[in-house]
Amino acid sequence: MKDYIEKRGKLMAEAKAALDGSDLALAKEKREAIEALDAEKEKYDREAAGLNALMAMEAKAPLRVEDKSVAAPELTAAAPAAKMDVSAKEREVEAFKAFLIGQPYDAAALRKAPDVSNSANQASSNAVIIPETVRDSIWKEMGERHPILNAVRMTFVKGDITIIKESSSGDEAAWYDEGTKVVDGTFGFATLELNGYELAKTVPITWMLKKMSMDAFMPYVISLIAEKMGNALAKAVVEGKGKAGDSGSWKSQPQGIAVALEAETSTPQIVTYSASDDIDYDKFCDVMAKIKSGYYSGCAIYAKNTIIWTKLATIKDSDGRPYFVTDPTSGGVGRIFGLTVYEEDAVSDDEILVGNVSAGYVANCNETVSLYQEDHVTDRYTDYMGYAIIDGKVITTKAFVLIKKSS
Repeated sequence: MKDYIEKRGKLMAEAKAALDGSDLALAKEKREAIEALDAEKEKYDREAAGLNALMAMEAKAPLRVEDKSVAAPELTAAAPAAKMDVSAKEREVEAFKAFLIGQPYDAAALRKAPDVSNSANQASSNAVIIPETVRDSIWKEMGERHPILNAVRMTFVKGDITIIKESSSGDEAAWYDEGTKVVDGTFGFATLELNGYELAKTVPITWMLKKMSMDAFMPYVISLIAEKMGNALAKAVVEGKGKAGDSGSWKSQPQGIAVALEAETSTPQIVTYSASDDIDYDKFCDVMAKIKSGYYSGCAIYAKNTIIWTKLATIKDSDGRPYFVTDPTSGGVGRIFGLTVYEEDAVSDDEILVGNVSAGYVANCNETVSLYQEDHVTDRYTDYMGYAIIDGKVITTKAFVLIKKSS
């Protein structure tokens, strides 16, 4: 699809012109055309990947061996992983590619993943830590699919961690004369515990598909794992229920922003709307007034595509001109009231999340992303399981507002 970019650019320009001219019907028509074009492009890319895989199978017969690792020279003084040189990183990636498709690999180049002692995995001995460069691409793809993950303040500290947060702002600093005693402050602190909850996704791959070339197979598997784990992590950041209660009705997971806002007494950071009291300029002013001073810079808006175009894009001034401005250069789909609007599928239907995620939410990756694999001989497929241990919590609810439809 050589003309894809040209067609899409033309449609985007036409959609913007329609919005600027308040022709919502035409804007909707152009948006649907863009979505159809994107779907066609995605289908084309998948077919092309499948064809490339078949061509690779014809060009290269599979190599089946029992012992999948080969001995490597013993290293007398290995450098720390954080200071791995370029050649070592390349060797690690090449070994990882071979590991994925069951070919002999340099066992010394890969780091073994820790054992997973639960029912999610039964072959923990056949597991490796994903190379740093590949792992970075996983996080990058997660962020591309879910903009809210790009805004999360993520740390990578092994084990449980404790974060000190402000519980009350206390008095401001004051000026004093020489020799005057400084009054004790009333600043309040609280602690936030980040533990670790298991996030895993298994992707079954047939042995026929594993016969594609190493360079084609690794991005395919990694993209699938990034998509599925990214979906779950983004959903947890927005709607995660937190640590499982005594009822055991859900698995322990990070605490979601919406859940934290809903849990507050009288829900001061939630604004509702209805068919008779829809989202308009005045209501959005109420929303922005709830964001605590100091958090506005860095705020953004997250919502599903449908809500963006049926609610936000239709807010107009007294002359019928929309406040929403399409602006793909901002990183999102547009802007309204100075805030970038991101399409975020993790936000529930009929809801809009407004807030400064980097200031109000923190997460820790307790155990880095690892890959486990298990062969099923009689069924001729291999399970690839992406695995990580992550927790996240809201630092302050004052950085967020949730707009939701009243029940």
